[in-house]
Amino acid sequence: MPIPNPTGDPAARPQTHAGSRVEMELLLPTGGAAPFDLAAAVCSHGLFMMAPNRWDPAARALVRPLRLASDRSVSLLVRVSAHPACPGAALLVAVEGADALSSLDQDNILEQVRRMLRLSEVDGAAVAEFQAMHAAAREEGFGRIFRSPTLFEDMVKCILLCNCQWTRTLSMASALCELQLELHCSSSIEDFQSRTPPIMERKRKHGDRQSVRVKLETRFAEDTLESSTLSSGTSHDLTHSETNENLSSLPSVASEQCSDTSKLSLNNAPGAEDCIGDFPTPEELANLDEDILAKRCNLGYRAKRIVMLARGIVEGNVCLQKLEEMCKISVPAAEEVSTIEPTYERLNKELSAISGFGPFTRANVLMCMGFNHRIPADTETIRHLKQIHKRASTIESVHRELDKIYGKYAPFQFLAYWFELWGFYDKQFGKISDMEPSNYRLFTASHLKKAKN
Repeated sequence: MPIPNPTGDPAARPQTHAGSRVEMELLLPTGGAAPFDLAAAVCSHGLFMMAPNRWDPAARALVRPLRLASDRSVSLLVRVSAHPACPGAALLVAVEGADALSSLDQDNILEQVRRMLRLSEVDGAAVAEFQAMHAAAREEGFGRIFRSPTLFEDMVKCILLCNCQWTRTLSMASALCELQLELHCSSSIEDFQSRTPPIMERKRKHGDRQSVRVKLETRFAEDTLESSTLSSGTSHDLTHSETNENLSSLPSVASEQCSDTSKLSLNNAPGAEDCIGDFPTPEELANLDEDILAKRCNLGYRAKRIVMLARGIVEGNVCLQKLEEMCKISVPAAEEVSTIEPTYERLNKELSAISGFGPFTRANVLMCMGFNHRIPADTETIRHLKQIHKRASTIESVHRELDKIYGKYAPFQFLAYWFELWGFYDKQFGKISDMEPSNYRLFTASHLKKAKN
């Protein structure tokens, strides 16, 4: 029986089905918006490969847990696919494990889907304008770059992209989701926490930290991820030379058995095993001991930065809502690029005040927030320019080379660059949207074939 829709929003028409499932119809943008292709929107950046996201190549569906607005401690498994009755006009958003959803929870889940797939009017207008400049991108349905359902998840994943191999990035994201499930299931969460309130963390003595670490060392010995083949991170602040050898990913799901129905069962999801955790929230990470987090998830120096970010948000020193409101700008015409630069610089300054957010990390976060006129550059960018454009560049000169090549696509230089780079990966590895998740770990520069002359 259909559930009433108090909001009257025609984009959301939930229905209950056997097996505790609620289905909602999400209408796609029309009018001047660019045509929408789900596979192209999801499989457009390495972020889609990172846990807890899972793309089902056979069913052409995105599967992952999403939080409820009424209770942020509760996540439900959501499957997003083309609507069978009107595949080009709507998406089917199926929520597992729910007999019914309040209008608040319906709207919140749909908004998270819209954010991941960039389905706002502003996003649609930007894609349409870019595709008007770039015929090849329009033909491929390219222009929407996948991102996370929340800015916090994007920020943490951008930290995970820095200074390590792609396989480790995937493993770290997976470990964080497994930890979230463990925290949700555990009756002794205090074993993961520091012994002092977060606000007093700066005053904690080294001896106290050591005692906590020693006490739990045995507990986590078997959980430590293998790192013999992975590059280790450094603890210094990232500067202009901040780099990441590889881009994007998705880890395997948690193998731990779960019998509690409140946990996220993926038994019906293709290729998934047992249970998977959601990506942790700031509240779930803020009270964790950074040493324990580093050891449990093999995060290295990143653990401190992630915990500090989470605590900053919980304590009100970092306001994500403020950051997102700052970037709600109109899509500029090509001749009005200068109108977005002041907003970009203000946000860049705000992010630079957060510990651990160097230039590369900030550039990626700002790309996730909707700015396409700057290209996050790393060693992979340098490789691409050398291999495809025959341009030798360094981390100091790479932005000048990028301007020469992609400047004509302003304010969408990143989209033009990414279309080219992603298309190169498509040719080297095979159609990315058809890849099995088990092959995402091969998505590295070391596995690239030599480009044909």
